[in-house]
Amino acid sequence: MSERIGFVGVGRMGANMARRLHDQNFTITAIHDTQADVAKALAEELGATYYEKLTHVTKNSDVIITVVTDDKAMKSIFNGTGSLLARANGKLFINCATISPATHVKVEEWAAKRGAQTLEACMASSITQARDGTLYLMCGGKREAFDRALPILDALSVTNKYIGETGSAAKLKALVNMVMNINTAGLAEGLGLADAMGLDLDVVREIFSQTGANSRVLETDGEDMVIKDHECYFSAGHAAKDSGIALKLAEGQGLKLPLAKAAFKQYDKMKGLGL
Repeated sequence: MSERIGFVGVGRMGANMARRLHDQNFTITAIHDTQADVAKALAEELGATYYEKLTHVTKNSDVIITVVTDDKAMKSIFNGTGSLLARANGKLFINCATISPATHVKVEEWAAKRGAQTLEACMASSITQARDGTLYLMCGGKREAFDRALPILDALSVTNKYIGETGSAAKLKALVNMVMNINTAGLAEGLGLADAMGLDLDVVREIFSQTGANSRVLETDGEDMVIKDHECYFSAGHAAKDSGIALKLAEGQGLKLPLAKAAFKQYDKMKGLGL
């Protein structure tokens, strides 16, 4: 692919996506992150250039992939003097953060005024999949933006599904994470109760896997829960944020979601404890 690619936000997900594209012979030209040392090291690794200014990322890229933390961070890189949208005519922004649908819509509006395209590419995977190019992507935006991004999306994912207009993929991603967070809390409580009752947790996990207690969370996290491997790939803070997005969407529809609310409170409490 001849288009130059820039990255804004190179934590563990963004950095491994950049490495994957580099391995697949895409041209990574520009790197930016609030953690300058991290961005500089990755730029050196990939033969790219670290830019302190967002405007320079846009100038030296045709496609910019953003992987930031939350709505506030997303708005900060796209709005105001010195944002990514300075001289952005003809550029494509692929935005991968889990943020509110409304913010994706607002960013698309800002970009369109500058002659740029945006695509939300919501990720339902983790760090290993980012590095291996086996992400599951849910995409929302103009169809022409999706078509332009497709070579990049194909290199990053095992599945990239076009959901519809901007905001639609973010809505679905909020539901995915809401249900995942409920399942995670339920599995932890089930295994905790089994342990308190003196049951063999390996047997419990086996039985869970063959019955209605089965879930993808059991497959990915069950063993770690049993052996108390607490290496963090998805923080309580992120879980609280994502469940909070879903709860706000439910509020907008006049719905109450008691399980989602209970899970949110647990993750928010963990966040407050620094877990």
